[in-house]
Amino acid sequence: MSLDVTQVLLSAQSADGAIRKHAEESLKQFQEQNLPGFLLSLSSELANEEKPEESRRLAGLILKNALDAKEQHRKNELFQRWLALDAGAKAQIKGLLLQTLTSPVASARSTASQVIAKVAGIEIPQKQWPELIASLLSNIHQVQPNVKQATLETLGYLCEEVSPDVVDQDQVNKILTAVVQGMNASEVNSDVRLAATRALYNALGFAQVNFSNDMERDYIMRVVCEATQSPEVKIRQAAFECLVAISSTYYDKLAAYMQDIFNITAKAVRGDEESVALQAIEFWSSICDEEIDILDEYSSEFTADSDVPCYYFIKQALPALVPMLLETLLKQEEDQDLDEGAWNLAMAGGTCLGLVARTVGDDIVPLVMPFVEENITKTDWRQREAATYAFGSILEGPSADKLAPLVNVALNFMLSALMKDPSNHVKDTTAWTLGRIFEFLHGSALETPPIITAENCQQILTVLLHSMKDVPNVAEKACGALYFLAQGYVDAGSASPLSPFFQDIVQNLLMVTHREDAGESRLRTAAYETLNEVVRCSTEETAPIVMQLVPVIMMELHQTLEAEKLSTDEREKRSELQGLLCGCLQVIIQKLGGMESTKYSFLQYADQMMDLFLRVFACRNATVHEEAMLAIGALAYAAGANFAKYMPQFYQYLEMGLQNFEEYQVCAITVGVVGDLCRALEDKILPFCDGIMTQLLKDLSSNQLHRSVKPPIFSCFGDIALAIGENFEKYLIYAMPMLQSAADLSAHTTATDDEMLDYTNQLRNGILEAYSGILQGFKSSPKTQLLMPYAPHILQFLDALYNGKDMDDTVMKTAIGVLGDLADTLGVHAGPLINQSASSKAFLEECLASDDPSVKESADWASIAITRAVSG
Repeated sequence: MSLDVTQVLLSAQSADGAIRKHAEESLKQFQEQNLPGFLLSLSSELANEEKPEESRRLAGLILKNALDAKEQHRKNELFQRWLALDAGAKAQIKGLLLQTLTSPVASARSTASQVIAKVAGIEIPQKQWPELIASLLSNIHQVQPNVKQATLETLGYLCEEVSPDVVDQDQVNKILTAVVQGMNASEVNSDVRLAATRALYNALGFAQVNFSNDMERDYIMRVVCEATQSPEVKIRQAAFECLVAISSTYYDKLAAYMQDIFNITAKAVRGDEESVALQAIEFWSSICDEEIDILDEYSSEFTADSDVPCYYFIKQALPALVPMLLETLLKQEEDQDLDEGAWNLAMAGGTCLGLVARTVGDDIVPLVMPFVEENITKTDWRQREAATYAFGSILEGPSADKLAPLVNVALNFMLSALMKDPSNHVKDTTAWTLGRIFEFLHGSALETPPIITAENCQQILTVLLHSMKDVPNVAEKACGALYFLAQGYVDAGSASPLSPFFQDIVQNLLMVTHREDAGESRLRTAAYETLNEVVRCSTEETAPIVMQLVPVIMMELHQTLEAEKLSTDEREKRSELQGLLCGCLQVIIQKLGGMESTKYSFLQYADQMMDLFLRVFACRNATVHEEAMLAIGALAYAAGANFAKYMPQFYQYLEMGLQNFEEYQVCAITVGVVGDLCRALEDKILPFCDGIMTQLLKDLSSNQLHRSVKPPIFSCFGDIALAIGENFEKYLIYAMPMLQSAADLSAHTTATDDEMLDYTNQLRNGILEAYSGILQGFKSSPKTQLLMPYAPHILQFLDALYNGKDMDDTVMKTAIGVLGDLADTLGVHAGPLINQSASSKAFLEECLASDDPSVKESADWASIAITRAVSG
């Protein structure tokens, strides 16, 4: 098909919608009919110096999107499509891309860099395009700075796209040499130096070997530190970004450089542009993160053979680091409280101070308190706000013993400031600090005498409820403080000090949700979240007040459903409100449906509630669907078998949720609700099981569904089998092979990182829960023999898990439970198989000796069942 590509690309950017649409369709058609020709004409457009910059830029962008996508399944398709192209066409495209790196037009070079890296990401792991890195490195010796700059940019993107283990060390060394040379102070062209500094940031993951060599590491660190002193702001910022990345990737190699790094970060924080100073603070926040992780992992039982020792860099730097951070707190901006995305020096300094407190605990208190005491009563609002922020920042980390006396003195002062301080900034930070006091120093788990007593509780509530009428940002923080205050009484039982004020609290929170300006500063959301928390920790005594909330919240939800002809903006606000109201009803359902004294009278509202939830589903919005689904799950749990009457109407929405691949969170929640329904309805769910099982099996076979939904689906098989017992027979031939192949896969997965290991364990747990539910469902049924053919495979899976040695406690508990279920359900038929199982005896002994009481309890039960089966 002949097509003037330039003209079509320009039309695709036209202000006229019709012209734009027609151009986009032409491009799409060209792509579908002749992919090699399509990609070739785009790369020719990008490389052609006579073409307009706009058409070249779009050509590069479309090329990039033809090679990569966010969703994994789509990404794989695009990879395969590229690899299947004719080798000649690919070579031509790659040649044109490399040629574009020499273009005088910066945007064309930059786009070509990104596309080359995408191609490299596909080909290098396949051992294709072996000459790429050498040909890029030969460009570095070009005299023209623009070629050098584009090549370094390409090397940076390449390191982002390609995994270090597919590039051999010799090439890694050459890439790093080229990059570090480009960063050197002797490089006169600042664009080249900036591209090199940004490239190093991406290449750090490749430098493991180089960082283990003292001379090479010294050289890299020297060049990075020198770049932090460049006359160009962007280079200084990029160099500090490299230091931040080095602090987390090579923490254990930093000891020799810390004094120098302290000096350059302190200089930047005190005197450089904000973008540079922020990265300098980020370096110290990152060191805190590393040390918090190390100390958490070894929970201070520190041994010489720990993987990464803690060097206590923060502890050593404390006397100089804390004063530097306290100075930043005085650099607030006039309107920072009103802008949700605001991030400035004062906020970064306070955040870092909070991390320092978590890293060193009590040691920070004597360094911060003089600053607080000196500034808290000053006339300048900045000093009062900074003092309050400093105090609030250090409340997590130090021990309650150390902080309680200070907080007891500060509390009255803070309550007075929240009522009377003339500055909104100070009130905002004061309310936030009170929230932190209630979050970390209040609750039944603390050993110290309570901060909140019968005497001061009324005063605290009076101030917080008064502050909820203040400007939105202050009111939002006051709601947050009340949230943590209520949370501290979750286990208070019947004697909650909040009970006498309960009615007042609820009314005030409802008033906040109706404020004209409740859309600002997340105020409405905060009020509902706090209301939910207040309901969660209500008691038998305050249950009647929670009951009065039911018709109020239902009425509000009803009103959102009546609104017609809304603008997009109004529709979005309505969806947000519906989500909040459904969330609130869910908490109320769980509370009232879980107390014997209120359950019966509460369930009289069930019909009306269900009607509202079904109407909410008609408003298409993922967040609202999630909240309504969760509320229905709670209602089913409370109503038990009586929920059956809603199933005919509800079923279509349940099916819709299970089919929702796009918004996979909705799908995952719906799968969870199927579990709730199974527990509530038991065998009354049978008429709907064909549809549900068909949909769940479809979900499992789909490569479009997000992997996180698969473990709950397996677990759901177990819920269904438990609910319908031997009626699960007709699903065995579909469900069991699925479980077997997933079990084989998950038993032999070597987890490359923590995230993968977590997921693998979730998957294993889901599979084991399915086996457990199926085995228990068939127990004492004449059809237990149907499970015999699957028993050897289940035992093999348990053997593989035991021998793999990487299961967590949850999987261990479920696995030993499955061994018990197998023995319990199949009885003497399972005995010989269990005896032959390579590791069942060792596995049982290990679980019986476990420190985890729940693992031990499962093992005790399994032991009895196995003894019966083996000796029977």
